[in-house]
Amino acid sequence: MEPSKVRSTIGQYMLPDADRLVIDLERSHGAYLVDAVSGKEYLDFYTYFASIPVGHNHPKMLEPEFLEQLTLSAIHKPANSDFYTGLMAKFVQTFAEIAMPEEMPHLFLISGGALAVENALKTAFDWKVRKNLDLIGERSLEEASWPVLEGLGSKIIHFEQSFHGRSGYTLSITNTADPRKTMYFPKFNWPRVVNPKLRFPVTEEVLADVRLREEIAIHQIETACRQFKGDIAGLIIEPIQGEGGDNHFRPEFFRELRRLADAHEFLLIFDEVQSGMGITGLMWAHEHYGVQPDVFAFGKKSQVCGIVAGTRVEEVDKHVFEESSRINSTWGGNLVDMVRATRYLQIIEEENLLAHTARMGEQLISGLKAIADESKGVMSNVRGRGMMVAFDLPDTAKRDIMMKTLEQNGLKALKSGVNAIRFRGMLDVPADVIEKALEIVAKSLPLE
Repeated sequence: MEPSKVRSTIGQYMLPDADRLVIDLERSHGAYLVDAVSGKEYLDFYTYFASIPVGHNHPKMLEPEFLEQLTLSAIHKPANSDFYTGLMAKFVQTFAEIAMPEEMPHLFLISGGALAVENALKTAFDWKVRKNLDLIGERSLEEASWPVLEGLGSKIIHFEQSFHGRSGYTLSITNTADPRKTMYFPKFNWPRVVNPKLRFPVTEEVLADVRLREEIAIHQIETACRQFKGDIAGLIIEPIQGEGGDNHFRPEFFRELRRLADAHEFLLIFDEVQSGMGITGLMWAHEHYGVQPDVFAFGKKSQVCGIVAGTRVEEVDKHVFEESSRINSTWGGNLVDMVRATRYLQIIEEENLLAHTARMGEQLISGLKAIADESKGVMSNVRGRGMMVAFDLPDTAKRDIMMKTLEQNGLKALKSGVNAIRFRGMLDVPADVIEKALEIVAKSLPLE
């Protein structure tokens, strides 16, 4: 189909958002995204909502042997939960060897980040209810049906400005600046607590405020555990909150969350859907803080989504990784995604892209800080790890103006929170692209 007809054709049957780019899949290359209609090239710091690990049309993604496997997996779509293949086994082995922490041996696969989070919550519900059933001497699932189970592990603590998805359970734990994503949909009234986010640079004044907010958050968590005694199944947090504003937290706060999870017997869950698979310079963002969760959800750059869990789930018999069909789906992830993910993981390891991402992140953040210092307050709060980077504008209006100017000047980025712009670079982004991006940012700043 002619590129000029793509929008109108899709718009006949789907919501035709005016700013949708028709991309040229063949001509897009490296860190450059090509508009199929105009031919214009953009520096790609959008990366399909942070889901592309390496550059467009990476040479290793075009090798004949890989393309044969990709074609085979695209022609056939087995129900991976019941029908295994060598391609699936290769992905599982590669993911386990390159991406899974040694202390976390359990893996579950599904399509979609929200459903990954959803199954992390189900893991926590199952674990907590079984713990409580053991305490009261109730063993039979048939005899302990709902509503008998109400109050035995049905609530999840979560944070302000979080984004965990738009599916059933995840609607109740999503709290971003855009109300359209959750309003009017039925939700659970689960405990929501303050997010003690940092502001950069971290001055003594900022630190004092963050410590105070940490105390408030900890108090709110402990209050929820007392108010709903025995009913808190888990606490979920993004190691770096993405859509909610690129919000960072202190390692000390994560250590407190670990302590609280152990003390009050709930599972600590990290949502690594956006922050995982190397974007921060380590495979998982939580590795920066030295705190191990009980479960974490992954997706986006991993292509296949799912959850990884540690041995704490083994404290109960017949946990979800032991009892067949407790968590499941027809596809169990998508085989073609597994084949693609296998190759991405190999490239990340072969090209040492975690270390590269960390270095490029330092270059990008340093450059943005220099621009902010010269901006007379127009640009502030530069923050990030690796290629998960953001900065603030004074208000929503100026942020939106700058977003349009960035695009006009040839750079694609994303909005974040109320007044931030987020950059999501690829793991193999070269230094010269970082410099070009900084030049575009500098000339795209709105007037005071």
